Amino acid sequence: MSTSEVARGAWLAGLARTSVAIEAFAQPWYILLFGLPTYGLYVVLWGCVNFLSNLFDLSLTSALQREVPRQDSELRAHAAVRFALLLSLGLTVLVALAIALNADRLAALFSATPHDLQRLPKAIRIFAWALPLWTFVEVATSAARAKRAFGPEIRLRVFWEQVVRIVAAGLMFLIGKTTSGLLFAHLISLSLTAVLSLRLLGRYYDLRLLASAPIDRRLAREVTLSGFSLLPSALASRALIDLPPIALNWMIPGVSGATAAGLFEIGRKLSTVPYIVRQAFQYVLAPLSSAQARVDRTQIVRLYRFASRISTALVVPLAGFLIFAAPDILSVYRREALAAMPILALLASARAAEAVVGPASAIVEMIGHRLLPLLNSAISVALLAGLAWWLVPLDGAWGMAIAAAAATVAPAYAATVELGISDGVSPLDPRLLSGLALALIGLAAMWGIAEVFHGPARFFSLLVLWALASWLALRHGLSREDREGLGGFGRTLRLVPR
Repeated sequence: MSTSEVARGAWLAGLARTSVAIEAFAQPWYILLFGLPTYGLYVVLWGCVNFLSNLFDLSLTSALQREVPRQDSELRAHAAVRFALLLSLGLTVLVALAIALNADRLAALFSATPHDLQRLPKAIRIFAWALPLWTFVEVATSAARAKRAFGPEIRLRVFWEQVVRIVAAGLMFLIGKTTSGLLFAHLISLSLTAVLSLRLLGRYYDLRLLASAPIDRRLAREVTLSGFSLLPSALASRALIDLPPIALNWMIPGVSGATAAGLFEIGRKLSTVPYIVRQAFQYVLAPLSSAQARVDRTQIVRLYRFASRISTALVVPLAGFLIFAAPDILSVYRREALAAMPILALLASARAAEAVVGPASAIVEMIGHRLLPLLNSAISVALLAGLAWWLVPLDGAWGMAIAAAAATVAPAYAATVELGISDGVSPLDPRLLSGLALALIGLAAMWGIAEVFHGPARFFSLLVLWALASWLALRHGLSREDREGLGGFGRTLRLVPR
């Protein structure tokens, strides 16, 4: 596969992941309607659902990326997807039922306003069914990606999953739903997304064959073992996203716990916007690495370096813009959201540091290093748990931000070192370092602007500097072949001659 094909796939996957950006900029709407403590409680409950989905799908979503390209027939590919659907949905339906039956006991675990606490058991009983819905969406879209179909998620992730939720939240508020308004809105959007995910499956798989493909023991064993080998890494990744607000809510009593979770989620969600670039390349390179690992290792190395240069050139300036424009961005929230500014700055810095080494973690997972992802996951979880236990009682959401930042950066650099030792692969080369140097110069200029200007003048000056720093990093941080691989995007930005 060429760099242009990887760039196109990453562009489409990135568009699909713009749902993260939309969700980040929908936060002010949700907080305006329901308040910061109620939004924080919603974040915690959704984090529980998301983490449980990743636990009880046994990482079969990731396993499909590895196993579907390896099958020698369409029948066996269909059987692999069928097995993943049956196992993950069966487990999550049982878990959702158990949660619904024990909602009163579970409600006592959460910190919230007195008003929210009274309505929480009923909300938990209803929202528990988001678990199998979300698991189905994840497995179905993962099966499509395993066919190298990176674009079809765009309408699902952006329109149905996010835009419908925004509209539904407004309707819930108008009819007087307070505690459960965001939860109902989320369920509505997930239900529609699940229906469309079934249609998506039908585009890349024969649904009749999917319903009847025989699952033999060897195939079931291969898919299950593949999932189990990737499960620690997947859980560690989700832990960084889902567990911090949950831990804050549980460790800090009352309204303060719900508010701390909301503040952390504001900073985390905004800092995730730069991660879209890195995640897009992970989505593309994961199935490619799996398919090519036995054939052409040098091809993977070339694409890995290309992805690292791109992510450095795009993510570092964008993270800088979020850091220095944070006062202006957070001004659209309620006033109490300004307390999330240091959290946003720290987590965005961690994403920038992570981007420099590119999708090393995904490649380590997919080219057969079964023990290394486990080691990296252990590093991540140990840092998150240890630092959170030490710092949260002292510093609340800020302490959790320190723990999450350390747990984000450490496994990415561990994977980079491991690739260097096992395969002699490193993302660092003169081109990447040139792009990084120009991006850092751009950040220094942004810092100067942020010190001198205020209000709209500061925001628009930073916007111009971000665009300029990104262009210079792309122009001088990529080889000519890299820039030509960007296709129409590169020509539009005049990175290559027209």
